[in-house]
Amino acid sequence: MLNQNHSVPDEKRLLARFWQSASGFWRGRGAWRAWLLVAVLIATVILQLLTQYALNYWNRDFFNAIGRRDAAGLWTQALRFVPLATASLALTVFSVWGRMTMQRTWRAWLSSHLYDYWLKDDRYVRLRFVAGDYDSPEFRIAEDARIATDLPVDLALGLLQSLLNAVTFIGILWSVGDGLPIDLGGFVLTIPGYLVIAVIVYSALLSAGIFLIAHHLTRVMEENKRTEAELRSIGTHLRESGEGTAMPDGKKDPRHVIGAALKGVITIWRIYMWQLMRMTVVTYSSLLVTPVIGLLLCTPKYLLGMMSLGEVVQAAAAFVVVQTAFNWFTDNFAKLAEWASSANRVASLLLALDEVDRPDRTPTTPPPAIS
Repeated sequence: MLNQNHSVPDEKRLLARFWQSASGFWRGRGAWRAWLLVAVLIATVILQLLTQYALNYWNRDFFNAIGRRDAAGLWTQALRFVPLATASLALTVFSVWGRMTMQRTWRAWLSSHLYDYWLKDDRYVRLRFVAGDYDSPEFRIAEDARIATDLPVDLALGLLQSLLNAVTFIGILWSVGDGLPIDLGGFVLTIPGYLVIAVIVYSALLSAGIFLIAHHLTRVMEENKRTEAELRSIGTHLRESGEGTAMPDGKKDPRHVIGAALKGVITIWRIYMWQLMRMTVVTYSSLLVTPVIGLLLCTPKYLLGMMSLGEVVQAAAAFVVVQTAFNWFTDNFAKLAEWASSANRVASLLLALDEVDRPDRTPTTPPPAIS
């Protein structure tokens, strides 16, 4: 229902309007529960980091025992692994509970707020006289509000974990990798912290590639959601027309109208598919290549006897952790785009509802039933 005379708000205004309402979850009398969940989730992330740090050093000690052919040492490391693995599993399961509890409670709060705002004072009736982008408000509240509250929790926890991992495991890369000596015909050039430099450059190239490939993804996903909602809305109206609960539009062929809407859905879905395919080429290639790059970078020092087998494995594992942390944006670009598109749709509905009660608003002609 985007009125032709309605100017579309920019994304900054939309996200600000979304957060104005959504942030109410952390204010008011019941906000202490939300902040308690935040504290629990942060503590879980920190404990997971400590466990991962211990497992990284366990890798070093285990493979050093293999390199020495030390049977007693291998048995000791096997016993050490049991509590570390148990702690890692328990923390992972507990983090699922905390994350989904936060998502469920935030969604319940925001959905209740949106339903109250939509239904109070018959705004859901008067909304049709307002110019704006607010088609399928019930779908926006039920589906877009869910996505707009689910994904921020996942993304925020992932970002916090990535920042902590980057800071912690860069230290391991720097200390274990140290400098790489390069013989230049009698002159030895030592590159300090070469593993850290390599992971920064590698991650920057991946991020640049993703941005160039998929910088229009948010708009594509918004259009995908819009066309899907329009198709459902047309189908609902046709059913209600047949049941006599809505006025039929005799000027338009129903099959032609719904066929055009379906064609729009398939067209934008094809564009979305190609965007994801191009992104997958970069992200999956990185998933395959990164561990190998970490091992190859450590190989020269291992052959020179400057690194043990355990240190090679430890540094390679740290390289993967740091690269994954640096490429949080790359790995989550599609999720960020999906969240932004859903948050924008919720915000567009909120802005239209804001207009309903404005005393200086000029009433508009309601849009046609099928368009």
